[in-house]
Amino acid sequence: MNKTLHLIYIGSFFVVGIAVLILLGINGYQYYTTPIEERFFDSSHAALKPSGGWGHGFGIIGTLMMILGVAIYMVRKRSRKLFTFGYLKHWLEFHIFLCILGPVFVLFHTTFKFGGIVAISFWSMVAVFLSGIAGRFIYLQIPRSIEGRELSLNEVRAMKGNLADLIKTSYYFDDESYHRIIETVKQNRASSSRGTFAGLLTHYFEDRRSVMSVKEILKRKKMPVSDYRKIIALVRKDIRLSRRIERLDRMKELFGYWHVAHLPFALVMLIIMVIHIGVTLLFGYRWIF
Repeated sequence: MNKTLHLIYIGSFFVVGIAVLILLGINGYQYYTTPIEERFFDSSHAALKPSGGWGHGFGIIGTLMMILGVAIYMVRKRSRKLFTFGYLKHWLEFHIFLCILGPVFVLFHTTFKFGGIVAISFWSMVAVFLSGIAGRFIYLQIPRSIEGRELSLNEVRAMKGNLADLIKTSYYFDDESYHRIIETVKQNRASSSRGTFAGLLTHYFEDRRSVMSVKEILKRKKMPVSDYRKIIALVRKDIRLSRRIERLDRMKELFGYWHVAHLPFALVMLIIMVIHIGVTLLFGYRWIF
């Protein structure tokens, strides 16, 4: 999947998600904003209540999307026969899409009313959703191959190359400009802090200042636009990989802790979901079947 197709792939998830949220919201806005004790008298109550035609369907669709999202990613990740069937990162993106849209349907199934044992499942789902966002952030901080395999520290260093050599051999600079560019990037590395999340914002602004400083040097040199863009891209890549090398071990450690926190919430949600479905069937609630 090339870059353009990947953007379309991700964009379609975003468009579908926003469209579903808007349609569900518009369709039931009056009902969902009506006080709970008055909803029985609303004309949409029979369809949108949790056991109604639409409401019950939202719960079934949302549940199936979450189960499917978890199942297909786990199977793809662990089955050797499927290793060549699409890149793992694309399956992860599909997993995230289903496990975000699924809870949206479940939320509308509840009609924004939570209580009893189901409330535990709902808030576990919320915890899984939020921890999934945090996990995705950590996942992106760990350099990976195009197939989704974690890269070792040596592999990341090999990707990085030597910025000074690349600039010196590919572009003409006077000694002063050359050393100013190299010193700007070196100063950026030296100013890094040890914090994990607290330091990320500081790093972001430090990196922007470094890139802006290099841009000013290149503008004074009146570099051709093509060379200007290539050099800025090299500087950004060098800074980005330096940051990743700096926090690689820490992010891998955090990702391990994240798995320990994410799984229990998912299991609690799944167990109570099964109980909820069992009780629903026991009391004779059916959908359109």
